[in-house]
This record gives sequence, C-alpha cells and structure tokens, in this order.
Amino acid sequence: MKRVLQTIVILGALAGIAGASVVGFGLYNVSARQGHWPGVKWVLHTTYKQSVRLRSPAASEIPDDLADPDRVALGALHFKGACSFCHAVPGQLQSATAQSLNPGPPHVVEAVSRWEPQHMFWIVREGVKMSGMPYWPARDRDDEVWSVVAYLEAVRDMTAEDQVALTGGEPGAASCSACHGEEGRSTNSYVPRLDILKPDYIGEALEHYRNGTRRSGIMQQVALGLDDETIDRVASKFGKDVAANRVNAARQDNETQGYILANQGTKDVPACSSCHGPNRTADAPIAPSLEGQSQGFLVTQLKLWRDGKRNDGKRAEQMLKAAQDLSDKEIKILAEWYAGQ
Repeated sequence: MKRVLQTIVILGALAGIAGASVVGFGLYNVSARQGHWPGVKWVLHTTYKQSVRLRSPAASEIPDDLADPDRVALGALHFKGACSFCHAVPGQLQSATAQSLNPGPPHVVEAVSRWEPQHMFWIVREGVKMSGMPYWPARDRDDEVWSVVAYLEAVRDMTAEDQVALTGGEPGAASCSACHGEEGRSTNSYVPRLDILKPDYIGEALEHYRNGTRRSGIMQQVALGLDDETIDRVASKFGKDVAANRVNAARQDNETQGYILANQGTKDVPACSSCHGPNRTADAPIAPSLEGQSQGFLVTQLKLWRDGKRNDGKRAEQMLKAAQDLSDKEIKILAEWYAGQ
C-alpha cells in the first residue's frame, strides 16, 4: 500500500512538472490556426454544454409573450447591429473574420438548433469565457435579453426574405427610426414613442445611456457611439412640444382604476400626473409625457423603478418611492390607461 501511495505521489508530481513546463515554456501553441490538441476540444465543448444546461432558468420562466412580433422585431434589430458580425443572419454568409475565429461562432441558424429558449437566454445574458461571446452589458435587463431570445426562436423558421422584412437588407446597425418609427411614432409596444417627449428629455436619456447611468444593453450599444452634437441633433429631430400633444384628462372617465391611479393616486402611491401629466407642477424637473406611450415599454420601466433596477434622472429618488408600492396589477392598469390616451 505504501508503495502504491508513493507511486501516485510521484506520478502526480511528474504531471505537475509537465503542466508547469507547458505553461512556463509556452509549449502549448495558442495559435487560432493550429486548433487544440486531440481531446481538448471535446472537453471544452462538453463542459460548455453541461454548464449551460445546469445554470439555465427553468422552462417555466420563459415569458408568455416570447412570440410577440414586436418583441421579435426589437430583438432582430439589436441582433443585426450587435451580433450579426459574428453569427450572420438568415440568408447571409458569415464574414471571413468570423470564420477565422477559434472556437468559431456558429451561424445563427446552426446556433439556434442546439438549444431551447431558456438555454439561449443564459448564453446571451452570461456570455461564454474564451469564446468571444460577451455577456449582456446591462445586468438587470432580462427583458431585453428575452427580446433577443424571441428573435432567435423565430430564426428557426425564418427565411432570408423574412429577415429583410424585419430589419432591412443593409448591413450594420439599424437607424433610430427602425426601432422608434418614422418621426419617432413607434408602433412597437416594447419601444418608447419619441414624438411625445421633449427634446431635453431625449437628450438627457441618451447621455445617461452613454455614461451607463441608465442601463440598457440595447441603448448603450447605440449611445456609446454618439457625441454631444449628435445627441442634440437626434433629440431635436424626434422631440416635440409635449404640451401641444397632451390629451385633456378631464375628458376621460374619472372613475376608472387607471384614471384614479394616474390622477389621484392612493394612500401609498402618489398621483403620476403630478410630474408626468397636465397637472404637473411648473417647477418639476424634466419628466416624460406618458399619454399615448407604448404599453409594454411602460410596464417594463415601472417594474424597473419598483424593483430598484433603475436609478437615473433628476427625480430618481421620488420615482423610486412612487413606484415601490405598485403591484403588477396596478402597473398593468396604469400602462393600459396611459397607452390608451
């Protein structure tokens, strides 16, 4: 027994010396052109697959609206600008640079064939070490990650023509209008309308996205490339005089739950209109108009405020307090009411 233990110790020491020699003397060729030693690729890929399956959320956590065309469109537009350089899109070949990576990024059509939605969610959100696959820049924006997954799910049955219909045929990042609509009149429920916002508010939001104060994997990707002059130009192009667009709240049914929450509030929740509506005080800082805003966008933002995942703007403290007692039901009621104005 003693001899066996001595042999094991000696073999272990020799293995340690061999490993240290490979590292210390650079014996392992890290050239992407050469590939891995036999067996290394299998070990790494198997580790990757098992790690994803172990850590992915349960299938029950997949959003009910994953197939919503608006969610698919939003994910498609972001994927085109941020991900297609490596993974391409249906009907498009991968670039020569992408094909030269090791490990090589799979074409999007091949990639989606391997995984269920919950697995793709984990990969997009967390990224993969030593593969070139980054993690999602905004930690708390699972809603955005699910939009990308919604697109990836749709890719399974997507033709080249379907892709062009979603994002256009030109390569590169989408324009502001592609997501927010012509003149800022977005019809996508997950994207805010800009034509009912003041230029100053749009400019402030873009600055917050650019410096990371306001977290969004989608908007930070866009805003990081904007200088001050471009931000001013975009804000002036899409922003409008909100007062001219406001609906007279007195004409609305003042007995509905939405009206009461928005204009009267409750014991724990102040009236939204004190900052956001026609009744806002003259000295209130920049606050976005909510009448006619996209319903899905309002739901997302209210939940971010309530859950403490958003903390930007001049009235962040007041907004956090205002939203902290809102239930999911109340958020839905508010979003539906404002979207219907």
